[in-house]
Amino acid sequence: MAHLEREFNYYREHQEELVRLYDGKFVVIYDSQVLGAFDTELDAITETSPKHPLGTFLVQKCERGDASYTQMFHSRVSFA
Repeated sequence: MAHLEREFNYYREHQEELVRLYDGKFVVIYDSQVLGAFDTELDAITETSPKHPLGTFLVQKCERGDASYTQMFHSRVSFA
């Protein structure tokens, strides 16, 4: 399992608890642990990247449901 996949699975498994603690914040998850909670995604990356290389930690916004980690894309492409 890829490193970030493990961190994302940790978030999903603990989402309810994390939302209770950090609702609306951006959490940094590394090695299946929350390293910190930040007001912005940029703050989370800026504070964490000097200690941990980019790509080794997950920054996730704590929100109820799956809206914070799913996206829908629309296109004007049509197929004939």
